[in-house]
Amino acid sequence: MTVVVVMGVAGSGKTTVGAALAQRLGVEYAEADAFHPQENIDKMAAGTPLTDADRAPWLADIAEWIAAHQDTGGVVTSSALKRRYRDVLRSGGKVWFLHLDGSPELIGERMRERSGHFMPVSLLDSQFADLEPLESDEDGVRISITMAPEEIIDTAVAALGG
Repeated sequence: MTVVVVMGVAGSGKTTVGAALAQRLGVEYAEADAFHPQENIDKMAAGTPLTDADRAPWLADIAEWIAAHQDTGGVVTSSALKRRYRDVLRSGGKVWFLHLDGSPELIGERMRERSGHFMPVSLLDSQFADLEPLESDEDGVRISITMAPEEIIDTAVAALGG
């Protein structure tokens, strides 16, 4: 089976879409933020972007989760902003990326409206600066977040072939 990685910048709707997609597919769901060590969360909450060194153990832990779900499938969120980060995730096994794509203005507005999340809007520019969209040789699809979550899930399931 395939593990779906719901990717995109902070505030793009990864948690909402990922949880609903996992429910639709009848597979386990994992939230990428749960894999972050507290130091990473504290750093982001303070408005400091993570470095590649900060992300390395986090990505490795997500890749381990992916490896453990190769037989059953699963859905996990991860910003997966750079191709080299996605390469680490692919080291865990077969993955398919659902890139939630939106404008900085729309995502910034959504981030300002949400509460209870450690990621400040001030880090959004650094997220977009790091973002390397899926390339043609990467399995997955890019879907606009201007659609309702249910439409995004329908489009993703169709693209997955189911």
